[in-house]
Order: sequence, then structure tokens, then C-alpha cells
Amino acid sequence: MPAWTRLSALVAGLFMAGNASAATCRDPAGFEKWLGDIEREAVQQGIPAPAVKTALDGVTFDQGVIKKDRGQGVFKQSFEQFAANRITAGRLRIGQNMLKKYASTLAQIEQRYGVPGPVLIAIWGLETDYGVVRGNLPVIRSVATLAFDCRRTEFFTGQLFDALRIVAHGDLTPGEMRGAWAGEMGQTQFMPTSYVRYAVDFDGDGRADLLHSPTDVLASTANFLKGHGWVRGAGWEMGEPNFEAIRGWNKSQVYARTIGLMATKLSAGSSADASR
Repeated sequence: MPAWTRLSALVAGLFMAGNASAATCRDPAGFEKWLGDIEREAVQQGIPAPAVKTALDGVTFDQGVIKKDRGQGVFKQSFEQFAANRITAGRLRIGQNMLKKYASTLAQIEQRYGVPGPVLIAIWGLETDYGVVRGNLPVIRSVATLAFDCRRTEFFTGQLFDALRIVAHGDLTPGEMRGAWAGEMGQTQFMPTSYVRYAVDFDGDGRADLLHSPTDVLASTANFLKGHGWVRGAGWEMGEPNFEAIRGWNKSQVYARTIGLMATKLSAGSSADASR
């Protein structure tokens, strides 16, 4: 997941000193009034009122999201342990199949954004097992809950407004916007703000759909990496020019190294197939 996502998930526990409570730092009884204020502010920002009303209608506070946020722990696995558990033979085999299946699309994406297919396929596989495991929580409810909570209000308020912009733009309906507990959604787990900034309609159907369109998913992931400094034709493992672009995707060095290693393995497998 891009940018903030897993770094926060890995280190947020450090900020919760003492006995971290699962309770929000605001009274949930005030959520409805607060949501009304958000609705008015969104309209003032220029987000169309009908879209805002549709997106926020029926949104409730989710104590379960607060519990997950407070229950985060510090990442303890070594790179070797983490990579071994995630770069599996099955995941690599499916990845090779995906490289073949989307070969033409990946070539077009690399031509436009400079990011090779193995890197995109590695991210896709590691994030959601190629779109299979995406999370099923309502994104707008999750980010609204975390915006109401006072621990990271500013960050998640921005995410909430951008979630409303996605609805207003017509890319996804509120019902379609389902994902992980912190608001990550789609087949490579974009936060709403990253969706707004980097999602592209690469299949030409009129909307950037990172839930259902693998073409849009792969191109948008490449666009994100390009936006974070990807250097066409350069290497991507630790110490190489594009490693920092991958860390733009995920700040955790362990996770970034795992993406790089899986991409290298996929690339080597693809080269071996081509030479047969």
C-alpha cells in the first residue's frame, strides 16, 4: 500500500505509551454532528453536494476501526523472515502467469511510465494476492471514524475529503469503496488521496477503477512510482536508484526490499522463459 499505509501500521504502536485504550479520544456521541460539519465543509471545498450527501448518508462511527488502530504493534520480523513468508512458490507461479497474461498491457505501461512489469506484478501479488484479498470494510466509514478520532485527525480528514472526490468524479460508488480497516482499497491498496492523485483510466472506459480493472490497477501503480521518482531503466533493489521510489510506496525497508526481491525473481523467471 502506498505512502503512509504500512509504515504507520508498523510503528504506530510506539506512539501509544502506557496502557493504550481502544476508546476514541472523542465521545462517539458527537460523531453525527461532526459529520454534518464535514458535509458542509466538503461542499465549501467545491465537492458537489449531491455526491457528498450520497457518500455520507448512513455513515456511522466504527469502534472496531479504533480498536484496530490502537492495537497495532511494532514490526519485528527480519527481512529474511518476512520475504520467505511472502515470496512463495505459488505466488511466484501466479505472478509469472500474470506477466504473460498482461504482457501487452505491461509493455504499454512501461513505455509510458518507465516501470517494468515485474515490479508492478510483485506489488500486486504482495498487496492482495493479485486482487483476491482486498478487505471488505466500508472505506468512507473507516476514514471518517479515524478523522473523527483525534490521534491523526488532519491526515484522515484529508483522506475523507478525497474519498468524497472519488465518488463525485464517478470512479467508484460509496458501496464499491470497500477495503482494509485504515481505508486502503483496490487491488494494490491505494489510500483515497493516492487514488485521487495517481489513479488513471488506462483501459479507456471513462473511469479509473482500481477495484475491478487490472489494467487501471497496474498503470496507476506505475504512475504512483513515477510520481515518486522512478528512473526509467534503473535497478530497484536496495542501493539501486529506484529503491527509494519503492519506499515511496511503502516506507518499511523490509517491505520495500521484499518487493524488490520478488520483482527480481519474477524478472529472472520471465527471462528464463523467453530464452527457451
